[in-house]
Amino acid sequence: MKKTRSLLLVLGGIVAIAPFSIDMYLPGFPAIARDLNTDIPTVALSLTSYFIGIGVGQIIYGPVIDRFGRKRPLVFGFSLYLVAAIACALAPTVEFLIAMRVLLALGGCVGMVASRAIVRDTFPIREIPRIFSFLMLIMGVAPIVAPTLGGYFTSQLGWRSIFVFLTLYCIFMLVVIHRALPESRKPDPSRSLRPRNIAREYKKVFFHPVFRLYSFAGSFSMSGMFAYIAGSPFVYMEILGLTDTQYGWAFGINAMGLISGSQLNREVLKKWTSNTITLIASTSQLLAVATVLGIVLNGGPHEGIFIGVWLALFFQGFINPNTTANSLAPFTRNAGSASALSGSMAMLIGAFSSYMVSFFFNETAIPMVGVMVASAALSWGSIILARRLPDHLLENSEKE
Repeated sequence: MKKTRSLLLVLGGIVAIAPFSIDMYLPGFPAIARDLNTDIPTVALSLTSYFIGIGVGQIIYGPVIDRFGRKRPLVFGFSLYLVAAIACALAPTVEFLIAMRVLLALGGCVGMVASRAIVRDTFPIREIPRIFSFLMLIMGVAPIVAPTLGGYFTSQLGWRSIFVFLTLYCIFMLVVIHRALPESRKPDPSRSLRPRNIAREYKKVFFHPVFRLYSFAGSFSMSGMFAYIAGSPFVYMEILGLTDTQYGWAFGINAMGLISGSQLNREVLKKWTSNTITLIASTSQLLAVATVLGIVLNGGPHEGIFIGVWLALFFQGFINPNTTANSLAPFTRNAGSASALSGSMAMLIGAFSSYMVSFFFNETAIPMVGVMVASAALSWGSIILARRLPDHLLENSEKE
């Protein structure tokens, strides 16, 4: 049990680099825009570029970690992240920052792929939803701490200090990976890295009906969260009038909703099936964001927006662990590729949703909330289709 807790702490530190990279610099958007002589929607494109980098990077790392094991790709990716973080801290223009955020994502996203694969390597299928929920508790601290730290660094030391912090954090995690992370799967020389074979592998994974529907369900649901992340700096600070510090606290409170849902999910799983929980949570999320859209369109109270967004993230805490676990359930030997494709789908769809928020920018909250409603509706539809699949498909069906 002690080894399990230590492993989860290490994995939590690895995956936390993603929310730190996404959330910590959000309060600095106005300062970045002023310093680089641009506007907030243009700065937000650095968030979109990060999501694109994560999506593409995970596709690359999937077969790599199946071929070389989990640790060596982690060291390579975090080393690349280290270089990119330094470059972001020195960015002379917003275009350079946008480009370096792609490189930052290409390095850091290896942690997302490897961590999910390590969980699939280490724990039995029935335990994976609870493990993912516990892992979300550990990594969930990052979205609470990150914007608060980012607001402090921006106001006291300037926005560039945020990327200095990320540089130091990456160095720390490289040491932890080297010393404290066990290898969960040995390198497999039989795994081909030829593009044609990789494409065939991904095709096999994608067309498994359980993987496809549950990955789409989780990806669309998460894309609503990415729309919130992209739109909230303008909505919360410019429309609702929060300061950068207040925004950090508001973001942290919303992150607590996500964490609360994921932890309550661990208890609810003792009584209900993963499929039932996912349907109830998805339906509730759709109702929550639709209510927020109604409030925005009718000029309702700001408190309603805060509460509705918090509820949407609360239900996200139920959806993410269960859809992720179900999408990976049919795979063992291909766990790395399945993990990579699932994560890539989520990030590329998330990148599109965050871009839509910037594309439809009209100085109101409608673009952010509208994309959140569309995302929740598509997620709900995918879950409805997944529930019609025969139960035996959820069992491990991959040929060793």
